[in-house]
Amino acid sequence: MDGQLEGGVVRLGDDARQRFHDSRGYGRPLDGGALALAPVEAAHLLARGDLGSIDGMGLRAFLETVEGREGDVGTDFLVYADLRERGFYLSPAREGWLRGDRAAEGGRAVDGAIDFLVYPRGQGPWDGDVAYRVRCVGERETTPAADLGEVILAVVDEEGELSYFETERPTIDGTTEHVLPTGVPGSLLADRVVLWNPPDALYERSFYGQRLGGRDAEGGPVQLSLVEAAFLAARGAIVLTGDGDVDDADGANGGGDGTVADDEAAAANAEATVVERGRALEGERFGRRLAAYSSLRERGVVPKTGFKFGADFRTYADVESVDQLGHSEHLVRVLPRGHAFSLRDLALDVRLAGGVRKRMAFALTDGSTVDWLSVSRLTP
Repeated sequence: MDGQLEGGVVRLGDDARQRFHDSRGYGRPLDGGALALAPVEAAHLLARGDLGSIDGMGLRAFLETVEGREGDVGTDFLVYADLRERGFYLSPAREGWLRGDRAAEGGRAVDGAIDFLVYPRGQGPWDGDVAYRVRCVGERETTPAADLGEVILAVVDEEGELSYFETERPTIDGTTEHVLPTGVPGSLLADRVVLWNPPDALYERSFYGQRLGGRDAEGGPVQLSLVEAAFLAARGAIVLTGDGDVDDADGANGGGDGTVADDEAAAANAEATVVERGRALEGERFGRRLAAYSSLRERGVVPKTGFKFGADFRTYADVESVDQLGHSEHLVRVLPRGHAFSLRDLALDVRLAGGVRKRMAFALTDGSTVDWLSVSRLTP
């Protein structure tokens, strides 16, 4: 059977609907037994030998004709063919191509957010279920974070190999809840704050900071990162020696002359001082990291530095004590809300997280609210 390229689709007559759509899920039915194929579907049927030609063209000439004019058909073709070989039926998510609820579900395809709707094995476009919403990209492209979430990213590398990434918009929650102290004095030293005589529970149960003598030290001073210190100061838990009337670095609690107003002023001064130091060292990145840290702590999750893994944080959802600490669940990288991913960097992050049995999460923030995105490798 031969086809004709008209208006961006390939039209087939005769019994094409029965041969290709009703039995194998290709195309969009037209009147009678006719069928319209998207270019990528037509290319796949040409490659299989199920179509003889399209306007006299074989696969090579057809792809050369539609490439660029109908989008990146070469990249889409490799993904389409791979998913077909894996046993899936799938439909191009293009305007006017999908029916009923699936048309609304695929509507984002018009602005390039997805390219295919993939149906569960054994089902097709005539059923109601969708297994994956797929976006196809080449390895050198950048992908806006705003286009990800509940989408499968199919990346085609320069040799035509495929990698699939599952992207979700998760709710990251935990169960860590501990009562904070009030007005614990500390000293700001370069890029950290040291609490010389903190209550043991601040580290042992709430896992703020690290013992100055290392994790094996029993009691004694605790050093806080600047994001930890800023978070605690904002909640009145710590003050800095030299702020207001706080001058006892060895005191366990308290600031000012003991009045609520003086305690609040000392905590506010501490927060402002720590944030100023953080911004001097990191610029706007500090505000974004503080927003992500605060969001996690407020959800009952404990963030700790992720430097050893090349990330901003690693996270623990359920901390009862440092002595019974389990494995961290996520690696978190904090990014500006309008970030666009380099796919090589994204692949590196996801591969590293998977290699240490964690899930990669991205905190997208403008320094106030935080949107969460998680990405992991997928084998369809």
